[in-house]
Amino acid sequence: MNQDIDLALKGWEFKPGIIQARIIEVGEPPNTRQVIQMRLDLGILQMETTGRPDGTKPHDFDTYYEYLQQQAAKARRSKSEFRLDEDQCTEADREFMQFYHRRICWLALREYDRAIQDADHTLAFMTFVRDHSPNEEYTEQHEVYRAFVLFHRTQALAALRMENNDPEGAIDAVNGGLEKIRTFFEDNGLDERLDEDAMVQELKKMQDRIRDMHKIDATLQEQLDLAISREEYETAARLRDAIRKRHKGNDSMV
Repeated sequence: MNQDIDLALKGWEFKPGIIQARIIEVGEPPNTRQVIQMRLDLGILQMETTGRPDGTKPHDFDTYYEYLQQQAAKARRSKSEFRLDEDQCTEADREFMQFYHRRICWLALREYDRAIQDADHTLAFMTFVRDHSPNEEYTEQHEVYRAFVLFHRTQALAALRMENNDPEGAIDAVNGGLEKIRTFFEDNGLDERLDEDAMVQELKKMQDRIRDMHKIDATLQEQLDLAISREEYETAARLRDAIRKRHKGNDSMV
């Protein structure tokens, strides 16, 4: 087996500060498959496109998160408390890092639906870790990144809706993401930092660009929220009907 990666690196110069990713086919027919390659300063990181990025099945589960869910369920059935031990924390962290690398590759490759899927895995896993953490320090080490994952998910969802010719939906996606980030900041006593946060500012700039490009002052959803706040219920009913009509046929949108 040829273990030299010079050919894979040839013509793919590392560029600091830029996420460089590509999808290639590996293996011999009929067992070929697609993998993601990410260019690093010291070489290439290769990941599977489905399941766990490293291609393993921890304890015969698709992800380590699924395995831990099963362990927590067993503990509940035996009416005992489930807390992550040191080894489980280490393995959880490995999976978090793997999904992070694949998520940023999906974003770079404009595979927004798949970026959303990996973000959802991470967010659900973070909630699980928070609920079963061995101590407050470990919880804080992970919760600090929740806004970052929400930022990526919001970017991906807005971009996906733009690809589907739904600029209003993209603006609404940014509003929804900003609201979740705002809730995170408030829950952690960081209200004063919200408006100055770089991620929040970037999402607002993204939203402003969409509004300017498509001449949208207020989306139907924004108009609906305003009507409800003013108790204008007839207007709200009309706007709900308009929203349902606009979304008809778009049930597959995330």
